[in-house]
Amino acid sequence: MADVTGPISTLPGAVAAAPTNQMCDTHPDRPAYRRVQGETDSFGSEMHDMCLVCYEDHRKHREAHQAEAATGTCDWCRSHATDLRNRRDHEEGMSGPVYRVCGACVRRDNEAVLEELNDYDDWD
Repeated sequence: MADVTGPISTLPGAVAAAPTNQMCDTHPDRPAYRRVQGETDSFGSEMHDMCLVCYEDHRKHREAHQAEAATGTCDWCRSHATDLRNRRDHEEGMSGPVYRVCGACVRRDNEAVLEELNDYDDWD
């Protein structure tokens, strides 16, 4: 593991360029190519530095298992879903806990936010 952050607003799976002079977590003799955000909670996240070979392997593995990872129980409505995605509750802040949420709950949440914004006179 390359680094552990404090509270962070990005979600697991976020990819960034690796910091200068950082080495791959798996291959300490190779320069890191990308930094990938791993496990994330309200306290922060794990960051994984990967060389080009490790990053390409990670990307292929992620694409191959994307459908499987999207299936499970929604953290908000507790229903079985096949379209789960990472989501934060905006009322808990941008560094609050990360939930696995179904598309229906995301739509309801977005509609509630839009309804609240429409209550303000100056919102277009």
